[in-house]
Amino acid sequence: MTQQHPDLEAEQQRIDFAYECLERSRDDAWRMRNLHEGTLGGTFQARYERDVFDEAVVNRLTQLDLGDAALVFGRIDRYTESPDTVESFHIGRLAVADQQSDPVVVDWRAPVAEPFYRATGRDTMGLARRRHFAVHGRKLLGIEDELFGEGHLGVGTEDESVVGHQHGGDPSTNGDGRVTGNGQPGAGLRGYSTLLAALARGRTGQLGDIVATIQAEQDEIIRSPQPGVLVVQGGPGTGKTVVALHRAAYLLYTYRFPLEDQGVLVIGPNRVFLRYIDRVLPSLGEAGVEQVVLADLVPDVDWARYAIDPVDPPLAATTKGDIRMARVIDQAVADRERALREDLVVPFRTGYLRMRAEESVRIVRGAQRRFRRHNAARRHVESELWGALAASWREPVTVAEVRDAVRTLPDIRAALERMWPVLTPAQLLHDLFGSKALLKLAAHRHLDEREYLALHRPRHDDVADVRWTDNDVALLDEARSYLGPRPTRSTVGSGRADEADEIRTYGHIVIDEVQDLTPMQLRMVSRRSLNGSMTVVGDIAQATGALAPNDWDDVLRHLPDQKPSRVIGLSVGYRIPEQIMALANRVMMAATPSLRAPTSVRSGDEHPEFVSVPDGRLLDAVVAATRDMEAEIGDGNIAVVVPDSMFDRVSDVLAAAGVTHGRATRTGLDMGITVVPVSVVKGLELDGVVVVEPAAIVREEQQGLRALYVALTRSTRRLTIVHAEPLPAAMS
Repeated sequence: MTQQHPDLEAEQQRIDFAYECLERSRDDAWRMRNLHEGTLGGTFQARYERDVFDEAVVNRLTQLDLGDAALVFGRIDRYTESPDTVESFHIGRLAVADQQSDPVVVDWRAPVAEPFYRATGRDTMGLARRRHFAVHGRKLLGIEDELFGEGHLGVGTEDESVVGHQHGGDPSTNGDGRVTGNGQPGAGLRGYSTLLAALARGRTGQLGDIVATIQAEQDEIIRSPQPGVLVVQGGPGTGKTVVALHRAAYLLYTYRFPLEDQGVLVIGPNRVFLRYIDRVLPSLGEAGVEQVVLADLVPDVDWARYAIDPVDPPLAATTKGDIRMARVIDQAVADRERALREDLVVPFRTGYLRMRAEESVRIVRGAQRRFRRHNAARRHVESELWGALAASWREPVTVAEVRDAVRTLPDIRAALERMWPVLTPAQLLHDLFGSKALLKLAAHRHLDEREYLALHRPRHDDVADVRWTDNDVALLDEARSYLGPRPTRSTVGSGRADEADEIRTYGHIVIDEVQDLTPMQLRMVSRRSLNGSMTVVGDIAQATGALAPNDWDDVLRHLPDQKPSRVIGLSVGYRIPEQIMALANRVMMAATPSLRAPTSVRSGDEHPEFVSVPDGRLLDAVVAATRDMEAEIGDGNIAVVVPDSMFDRVSDVLAAAGVTHGRATRTGLDMGITVVPVSVVKGLELDGVVVVEPAAIVREEQQGLRALYVALTRSTRRLTIVHAEPLPAAMS
């Protein structure tokens, strides 16, 4: 039994007091809101000011709502100007003050809290002691102390390393007193026992924050300067996703104005992943961050219909991701700006109006010179057309008289549609991909015949019936950038545009699994950057996209370059036990021999288990392996990771066997057991994983070995591989 820390009761009282202050702040905010709700009506200015105030109060109430998250998780004691005295700060999820406005808890993002994450034995940053709390909600379970250097609080050592002591009643910590920085397990890690306790907790189906256990290399990334593109390279289990989200929260705290108005955008690889991470930022008090997949940024397509199917053939997927497609789409827009083949003649009063074909050449070329975006020039083309027709009449006549008389004539509408049609991105690509002639016209100078013919697909009668693919998203967005907003019926001729077509920009953008984005997708994201400030995270070894990069230069050349970019690596794997990582590393070395794997800081209880069965018994073995893992894991979270082609079959056989489970594409990881297609497993973490038929994963995925590497690195505790086919050579 571990000895109770002598300060446990006093620290519990401090935590209780902090919660009392938090409740008082929440009550004050509600009172302020209720006062303003009673003053309805008034002038426009008064209503506007009331709405702004109410929004601020609601934001504050959101920040103060912690749910089940712990408010306080640590404390630092630092020396003052007098070497014999120290001052203490309790570090927590958000700042809390007492009735005299004195700080009770310091926000983890505040400058004064930085030594809690960064101090080492070599650079104490003025600390005498760093204290970690093992907490569950409001209850303090244990305390782990790290003492720095010499002094009345510290224990001096020859190399001035940190001495750690852990006490308390938390059964998940071992209380053996660890020394960090000397080559033992946990060397260089802050709050090692607290960290291991956090890692040992069961998964909940949603990613949790790491605000209490951020390590020094992670904190360096989180607090990095805002300008420019920051690339975070991290292998499985290094925490790169959660670090990027904490960085977004830190930047919003540090640069609240103007970043809150400019907006922060988080882009994930798929909706399963977004559902998995959606509680991290709210738990840090930042509920206003927009979290999307790329398709959400294209507003006029119902992407919910195309979550998985249809999928492009490999050559079409690769071609659509190639940066040359930007020039193809540019040319496709230009091909829709055409002079008339013959003179336009229309009836007017007792005679006819005429615009010669050569005059239409002048109009089209003039519009191309004057306007950067296609749809913006439509009004100009119409005005020039009315003017040319009016000039052809034998008597003086106003342009307005001509316009009102002929604008509804079929020949006029046909002429405008030929010269300068108003187009949506979907209409442009539907026409382009539905015609081999248009494809050749737009692409023959940029793509070879095999490539542009791979883009062809049957044309539909209605563009609303087109089934777009994920690879079309960036192409639709590229088309929007050339076309611009389209005038609506009420705005044609007024110069105003449909605001839904405007491309919004953001003050900071976070991209997860960036290694899977194609050059066209990276170009799409860059278009939304207001100032070039981005945090992009990924792992080259896990690149499974159509155009997998060889190094980070392949990614950076398509991102903003207003400021110099930086690449920072995460070297420590926190999530994956070393036994599982050893197996995965063999696959990684076969897939990407030039890369280094992260170093695991924890050892698991068991080695990966292999279940080999005869052909025809695979699905029965999957059911058995899933049941065995459920018995071992208990209340933990389990994924059955399958080749995409086996997704429905495995789910059906589990259901037939009475195994209650979810399907990741519908329920996320909300169920205890979830069947997950390998194409969407990236970024997730589970207590236990059953990987089904590795050879099929390698065979079916474009980057097969890398996809298998991803599948093998999702588990925090147990891994079982079930197969009927021979295992890939890299696993033997």
